[in-house]
Amino acid sequence: MTKRKQINLAFQGGGAHGAVTWGVADRLLEDDRIEIAGISGASAGAVNATALAYGLHKGGAAGGREAMDALWRKVSDAGKVYSPVHAIPLLAMGQSDLVNAFSYRMFESLTRTFSPYQFNPFDINPLRDILDSCIDFESLRQCTATKLFVAATNVRTGKVHVFETKDMNTDVVLASTCLPHLFRAVEIDGEHYWDGGYMGNPVLYPFFYEVEASDIVIVHVNPIEREDLPQTSPEIMNRVNEISFNSSLLRELRAISFVHKLLDDGWLKDEYRDRLRDIRIHSIRSDKALVEYSIESKYRTDWPFLTDLKARGREIAEDWLHANFDDVGVQSSVDLRAMFNTQ
Repeated sequence: MTKRKQINLAFQGGGAHGAVTWGVADRLLEDDRIEIAGISGASAGAVNATALAYGLHKGGAAGGREAMDALWRKVSDAGKVYSPVHAIPLLAMGQSDLVNAFSYRMFESLTRTFSPYQFNPFDINPLRDILDSCIDFESLRQCTATKLFVAATNVRTGKVHVFETKDMNTDVVLASTCLPHLFRAVEIDGEHYWDGGYMGNPVLYPFFYEVEASDIVIVHVNPIEREDLPQTSPEIMNRVNEISFNSSLLRELRAISFVHKLLDDGWLKDEYRDRLRDIRIHSIRSDKALVEYSIESKYRTDWPFLTDLKARGREIAEDWLHANFDDVGVQSSVDLRAMFNTQ
């Protein structure tokens, strides 16, 4: 049997659009040529990463697929009660993103006017029940099938905090998904945390130090580039959020690009070359799959919508495997020099 190629998976956040990541992971888990050495996630990516790690721990690749399926089914069920956005029943057939925009606008107005300490005094978060019903965190903390890294933003310091497998519990995932206009900051060991996407969406550097595999596959949910100029208020806010939530990732990629330049151009003395790892970067981009969807759809959780995103994710992963699998373990399939115009 051919030795499997080891990869690290890095999952971005993006609300319900994270269902694309579900589809990507589902397809990758079908491929017995791949072994997942490490997983990093922030926000919705942290939810996906945690479910995947738990599934791998309990039942290998098949367990990973089952765990993610169960998670997203629970998300859909909870959304029937809690989601501010729902498909319009009479118009949903044959349409990609017809949502009850009025309810979302009312919800947005509420959350921009009042803080969660005011409108949610009991700190209700449906994700808590979803996680507790799908994941045995005591068991997950013993996982050796893969290494898990979940990012959250420390409110006091403004720095990213990376929780590892041994740290995992419900509060850690809630911290990574804590949008400050929706939920109270999550307290862990005396510190308070907001969404990890602000400072690491997702973080890559733990892979450099904690995992032997040198190939990182980033599953993008937030488009890095958009051709059309946003002009409406929701479009502008959505693009601001995309840029903000991609900024930390782009900084890490630029640093990796600089290391590549040092290694490739012979800027280092031979005795120092072994101190820097040649990290190989790969990207599974969902830009085209999500370009038609508005910001409101990040809160949409009806099952047909989520499973459609899953199917799109599987298709994206299939295309990536066909085009780039041979590069894994050999070279990056992303041209970082071209991305940052460094020669």
